[in-house]
Order: sequence, then C-alpha cells, then structure tokens
Amino acid sequence: MGVLAVLILPLLVVGISGIVYIYRTVTHLMSKSTVRSKVVVITDALSGVGKECSRVFHSGGARLVLCGKHLDKLEALYDALNSVADPTATFTPKLVLLDLSDVNCIQDVAKEILDCYGCVDILINNASTKVKGTVQNISLEIDKKVMDANYFGPITLTKALIPNMISRRTGQVVLVNNIQGKVGVPFRGAYAASKHAALGFFDCLRAELQEFGVCVSTVTPSFIRASHVQAQASNWEASVWKFFFRKLANGVHPVEVADEILRTVSRKKQEVFMANPLAKAAVYIRTFFPDLFFAVVAAGVKEKQKIEDEK
Repeated sequence: MGVLAVLILPLLVVGISGIVYIYRTVTHLMSKSTVRSKVVVITDALSGVGKECSRVFHSGGARLVLCGKHLDKLEALYDALNSVADPTATFTPKLVLLDLSDVNCIQDVAKEILDCYGCVDILINNASTKVKGTVQNISLEIDKKVMDANYFGPITLTKALIPNMISRRTGQVVLVNNIQGKVGVPFRGAYAASKHAALGFFDCLRAELQEFGVCVSTVTPSFIRASHVQAQASNWEASVWKFFFRKLANGVHPVEVADEILRTVSRKKQEVFMANPLAKAAVYIRTFFPDLFFAVVAAGVKEKQKIEDEK
C-alpha cells in the first residue's frame, strides 16, 4: 500500500501530462484544418513571428501572401517553406513587396493581392517598427515614421481589404500588437503611442464589422524574444523596473505567438493577451491602481538613470 501511494502522484502527473499533450496535438491539427485553402495575407513575413506564421499556415494548406520589404529575403523564405512542404497538401506562396511605412503604395499592393486570388480570408497585421529613446530626444519626423509603420500602414491595408470581406460576409482581421499597446513603457513613447492607437482602432473596427460576419482579433504578447537569445542577469536585476519589465524574461517565443495566432483564427477569438503573471499584474495594477503603477515606473526610471550615470 505504501509503494502504491508513492507511485500514485508520479503516475497521475504523467497521465495528466499525456492527456494535455494529446489535447494540444489534436486541437493544433484541427486548427490547421480550418485554414486549408484560405487566402492568408501576412505582413512583415520576414520577422520572427512572420516566419513562424508562414510556416504554420503554409503547412496547414493556406494560400499564403507573404509581404515584406526585401525580395531576396522573401525568396529565401519561399525556398525554405517549399523545401519541407508536401506539394500535394500545400499551395505555392505569393510574394509581395510591401513597406507599410510607405502608405501611398498600399492601395496598389491591396489591388495586386485581390487580383491574384479574388479575395482575402485572413489578414494578419504583423508589421512593426520600434524606436528607443526619451521623448525629448526623438524627433517629430521619427514619431511620424513610427506611426506610419505601426498605425497608418496597417489600417490603410485593412481598409483596402475589408470591403471584399464585407461583400462576402466572411473574413478575419488579426492585429499582432504588444503589451505597450496596453501599458506605456518609458523610453518607448512613439512605439507605445502607435500601439495604443492601433489597438483602439481595431477595437472599434471589431464592433463595426460584427454584423457583417467579419471577425477582428487582437493578439497581444508581452515582449517577443529572438529565438536564439536567452535571458541573462544584469547588474540591476533586483530593481523594481527590471522586476516588471524584463524584456527577455517576460518575452514570448515567436513559435508560441504563431501557434496562438493559428488558434485565434480557428476559434475566432476576439482578444488574446500572451504574458506571464508579472506582465499581467502590471496591466492590472495600471488599470486599478494607477498611482501605484506610475510611482513604481518612475522609481525604475530614476534607478536606471542613476546606474547609467555611474558607468
């Protein structure tokens, strides 16, 4: 009886783990089946999340339109996808040159996409431009460029494609946002502002398109880390600022984001927030205890500046 009691817990853990693994595998396969033959547009397919989304949706049999700034890199991604694909179960991706910061070219790109397939089933707005610096040191010109890439570019492309979805009374628009669309982080003023603006736009769009059967989803990771980088301790690891906003420790792997986007599309989720408990706590504190949140962030900024002054 004693030996059996000792073995029950490990066996229970193994059994539950097996059930969870099988459930995730089955739901992943079902999610892939829902995108088969769908026309899926992915902006900034050359980023970490973009490449992983391309891989997941291509293997699921979607008709991909991969958008990016560099044709040679798009062709390399094209070759990588085709080298591991089953030609009987996948479609050849279409490559489109697109720089979302150049708003004037977006209408032509949207027309090119629609001329190719006649429709768009899923638009994944993934492109993003980052800038770091204090508000007074970032020029207004840079502020405008960031807004073009992160706000005006995505909404211009979305506005160009949703009339097709509305007329067909089906479709889905996905915004890959960032925690800085919910919480402003110091030294990221332009970036946070553009992400707040994008989130507000797509929240409004969701309500407006519901009656037409078009789903609008937002997937908000905390920070997306590079797949080859591991979190490392620094000389101010113990600070309150680092506690809440460690990029790498709180970051989400691009593979996780791509898998969640696939689940979001298949289940037509409206909003997903991908973050560990610390990042979620920061959003909660910002919402319900703003004075405490602002005090913590201000203290962290002072500590960071003090450390930099000592270097």
